[in-house]
Amino acid sequence: MNGFTENAVSPFHLTSEEVAFFDENGYLVLRDRVRGDMLRRLQRAADHWIAAGDGPMRHSEDYHFADRPSGRVLFRVDYVHAKGDAASLELLGSPEVLGIAESLAGPNFVPTYESLVFKNEGDGAPVPWHQDAVHPRDHRIFNVDVYLDASRDGEGALRVVPGSQRRKADVCELTERHGWDIPGAVTVEMEPGDVLIHDVMLVHGSEPVQGNRLRRTLYYEFRAAEQILEQGPWDAAWIDARLRLLPLALRQYQAAHPGGSGFVWRIEESLRPRPLGDQETELRLVHDVHTPGSFCSAGDVPERTR
Repeated sequence: MNGFTENAVSPFHLTSEEVAFFDENGYLVLRDRVRGDMLRRLQRAADHWIAAGDGPMRHSEDYHFADRPSGRVLFRVDYVHAKGDAASLELLGSPEVLGIAESLAGPNFVPTYESLVFKNEGDGAPVPWHQDAVHPRDHRIFNVDVYLDASRDGEGALRVVPGSQRRKADVCELTERHGWDIPGAVTVEMEPGDVLIHDVMLVHGSEPVQGNRLRRTLYYEFRAAEQILEQGPWDAAWIDARLRLLPLALRQYQAAHPGGSGFVWRIEESLRPRPLGDQETELRLVHDVHTPGSFCSAGDVPERTR
C-alpha cells in the first residue's frame, strides 16, 4: 500500500510505528491533535450547522434525521465546507489532518467525504456494528475522525474490533452471536481535540445509553487518486473536482495561522487541479454513487449512511 512518512521534517506525519499499528489494527488514536482556537472555531461551527439543520435548512438533503422514541432528531450534516463557516475548510487545510492523509494515502490523496455526525444530549441511540465501505484493499481508505466533545466508556463511546478490517464481515452473524461483546472488541475513549483514524472496513459501532452528553465528531474520508481511478466508484473528472477543495483549504489555514508552517502539497503535477473561480461550486460536490458497506439492519447500503 502506498504511503508517505516524513518524521524528521513534519511532526504531523505519522511515524512508521503508527502506520504499522494502523495497518495491523485498523485504527489509530492521536491525542490532543487539534487544539486551541482551531478547536474552539470548530465547536462553534458545529453549533451553527446543527442549529441550521433544526431550523431553516431542516428539509435540505444535506441534513439527515432519524426517528427516536422522543421524536425525529437530526444526527448528521453533510458537505460541511459549504455551510457558511470556514472552520471545516481550515481543518482540512491543516498539517494536523493532511499529514495523516499523505502518510496513509501518499501524495495523491483525495478528500472524498466531509460530514459532522453527532448525538445530541439525551439521544443515546445505538449505532449498530458495521463497516463503512468494502473494497479490494489494494489501497488504504480511511476516515480521520476529529472529536469535538468527550466520548467515554459507559456513555456510548465508539467500540471497534481490531483486525476486522482485513475482510468483509457478516455483521448480522456477529451481532446475533455476540451482541456488543464481539471477542477482542475495545472501547475507544476520546477527549475534545483527539483524532481517531479508522479504516473504512473496520467493524465498529456504539452501544445505546441513557442520558448521554452532546457528542460531535467531524469525519473526513481520504482515498488515493490511484485507487479511485482503478476501482471507482468515481472518475478522473470527479477527482479533479474534489481536489479543488485543497487550494481553498490551504489558503484558509494560512489565513487563520499567519506566519505558521502550513502543509506542503506534493501532488503529482498531472493531477494538480485548475480552479474554476466559483467557490460555491468547488465547496460542494454531490456524491451520486457510493462504495457499499456492510450493515445488518438493511443489508449492504451506501457509505453515506454510516
